[in-house]
Amino acid sequence: MRVSIWSVLRLVMGLLIIAAVVTQLVASITTTIELGRDLGTVIANFFSFFTILSNVLAATTLLWAGIAGLRAGRDAVESPALATTLACATTAMVITGIVYNALLRGITLPQGSEPVPWSNEVLHLIGPLFLLLDLLFAPRRRGLPWRSIAVVLAFPLVWSAYTLLRGPLVTNPANGEPWWYPYPFLNPNGPGGWPSVLVYIVVISLAFVAVGAFTVWIGRRRTTASVTS
Repeated sequence: MRVSIWSVLRLVMGLLIIAAVVTQLVASITTTIELGRDLGTVIANFFSFFTILSNVLAATTLLWAGIAGLRAGRDAVESPALATTLACATTAMVITGIVYNALLRGITLPQGSEPVPWSNEVLHLIGPLFLLLDLLFAPRRRGLPWRSIAVVLAFPLVWSAYTLLRGPLVTNPANGEPWWYPYPFLNPNGPGGWPSVLVYIVVISLAFVAVGAFTVWIGRRRTTASVTS
């Protein structure tokens, strides 16, 4: 597929993801105001979901990649910075899709309002699928050194630490509990306690290593420019 066509597809998907995030945020804010909950806490909680953060990263990266592709022309390859960011966004989005559809679909999450159906599907299914297709078929991909996996893992590790440190410091605006965690499997106050949380963290970390390695491997196989590993 021509570089210009794929660049346009990246721009369209980036804008669609932004629209989905904004739509869900507006719905959450509206419900929060109607119920008289703490708006600042709800907004902070909204942007503490890994799904939201990974989609914001993906949308920003796709817009960057789309604009760069249109400006650079057919023979240009991705810059190392763009290729690394794409690898981070792709890994995060694929994990988002896997975790949500395997563990969380059908479970109401504490985001301040019911999910908007079309937005929910974009954030958890359509977006992740597009990033996977982008990895497999987008032209002019740059291969990355294997050490890039460490950069890919930095995002989820920092988010996990932030979530577990912040959780006991936030009062749940929906029910008044003296803690707030974005996902039930990260809540040490639930069934299984800390041992269960630690098991989930280990399993998800291994999944990130696997998907991150797959992302880098595919990029190296499809590379159009050599990179010293």
